[in-house]
Amino acid sequence: MHNTVAFRVAKGLRSAGIATLRFNFRGTGASEGEHDGKGLEEEDARAALDFLALRHPGLPLWAAGFSFGARTVCGLAPREPRIVRAVFVALPVSVFECEPITRVEQPSLLLFAGNDDFGTRTIFVERFGVPRPNFEVEEIPATDHYFRHKTPELEEHVRAWAHRQLT
Repeated sequence: MHNTVAFRVAKGLRSAGIATLRFNFRGTGASEGEHDGKGLEEEDARAALDFLALRHPGLPLWAAGFSFGARTVCGLAPREPRIVRAVFVALPVSVFECEPITRVEQPSLLLFAGNDDFGTRTIFVERFGVPRPNFEVEEIPATDHYFRHKTPELEEHVRAWAHRQLT
């Protein structure tokens, strides 16, 4: 929740006019519960959607995640019709099973770091083929999994994509 990448993703969405909520998955920081890593965190994301739906009735719900959070959104989005847009930042296709991405139908941004040990655009294409038309795939070159020295660029990519979705 306090990670610089998660902060910048939320800031990019907010600057496009989207209400945001950052939260920790179970067992992270001061949150209760135990890290499962096998899908229970998807229920944490669903609870966050429930909270936003109550707080902002009638607004379309988007989901975004960084790294493991992107993997979690990847598993939830195909089963959660309330999610109308999704943002996957540094989807860890090299270290996690990310096959559910093939069932994501929502318009989505896949944003990779060019030197990410956990997965790049090239590895994504090798594993899953050319992305379907509902995906916009971007890569920020010359940076690692945490987008070191490129977080302002990351934020701008997210803001610009979100803005295009709203117009």
